[in-house]
Amino acid sequence: MSTSAFAIKSETLTAASEQLQRAHYNRIAADYDAHYGDAYSAEYRSEFIYRPMFEGIELKGLNVLDAMCGSGQTTEFLLNAEAKVTGLDISNEVITSFAARWNGCKSVERSLLDSRLPSESFDCVAVVGGLHHIQPNVAEAITEVHRLLKPGGYFCFMEPHQGSFPDLIRRFWYKHDHYFSDNEEAINLAHLEDLFESKFTFRKTEYKGNLAFLFVLNSLIFRIPLRLKQFYSSTLIQLESSINRLQGKQTSCFVVAQWQRK
Repeated sequence: MSTSAFAIKSETLTAASEQLQRAHYNRIAADYDAHYGDAYSAEYRSEFIYRPMFEGIELKGLNVLDAMCGSGQTTEFLLNAEAKVTGLDISNEVITSFAARWNGCKSVERSLLDSRLPSESFDCVAVVGGLHHIQPNVAEAITEVHRLLKPGGYFCFMEPHQGSFPDLIRRFWYKHDHYFSDNEEAINLAHLEDLFESKFTFRKTEYKGNLAFLFVLNSLIFRIPLRLKQFYSSTLIQLESSINRLQGKQTSCFVVAQWQRK
């Protein structure tokens, strides 16, 4: 990769929710990267998140913002598809890791609520599991995404969603586990679609996530030692493919959506 990257640092934080997010991810960055960056988690994300999320979009040559990028797991998929990627995250710990790992990409240490990036400058904005960390400012974040997208550009995201049995358990867990920040809450997709129906066309909505989502991708949350994942991950990933065909909104752990700016 080239070394033409540059990094932009943030001087202000625009919302209490993102101050929580920054402190939270600075605190858990090392553990998070280890558990979500292993080979089995990468296989899960590619099969069940990235492929459906970007389906039908020719990413080659597109200018893509990996928003709330962490250390860049989504960026790896995008670069393999020959997209041009900018990483955006408010956590100085993870954006430092991103810049070191993907030194051919631009990196921006700023809030998705106040990115200060040029309007209509991206063909696609991707958010994987980030919106539910900035409650109650999700609508403001999507407004910023709309501003950043070119007309006809794509907003692709994956998030835990309200209205499911897993969310009932998740709400309890959020309150008692230090790996979650105080403001985390699954998104209300129906409400967001009502708010943004005049600004986006909703191209795809798929409800996914069961055994492998819980115990492979989220091994950190269940305190599963990394060395044990090799013994069960492949089996659970195969099972997830079968179970996904049978489940809907009420039983799924997350939603994958693809919106297009009008």
